[in-house]
Amino acid sequence: MGLKYSSKINKIRTVALGLIFAGMIIMYIGLYFRNIEWLLVTFMILGLIAIGLSTVIYLWIGMLSTKAIPIECPECGRPTKMLGRVDACMHCKQPLTFDRNLEGKEFDEKYNSKKYWKEQQDQ
Repeated sequence: MGLKYSSKINKIRTVALGLIFAGMIIMYIGLYFRNIEWLLVTFMILGLIAIGLSTVIYLWIGMLSTKAIPIECPECGRPTKMLGRVDACMHCKQPLTFDRNLEGKEFDEKYNSKKYWKEQQDQ
């Protein structure tokens, strides 16, 4: 059974790619309404907004990727980038962590949350 984890960078890139396709599909649907100009323009603008939002997300994740810590995955030996305390390898999806307290624990993305760590300190 394969691991179901995915790196945060890949998840965000997938959302951005989905927005590009959604924008193109929305614009294509608008072509069916050539006779109704206001509807055609509405679909074209909505599609353009989706593609523009995708561009902003790609720019944001690119800048975030430069801040990510590059490491070598202990499982596959390929270089990957890590965001937060826990993440997954971009290639083999192996759970990774820098925090020695989390080694051996079940992988959970809640470990990246400041709220989780504050609750742990309060207990």
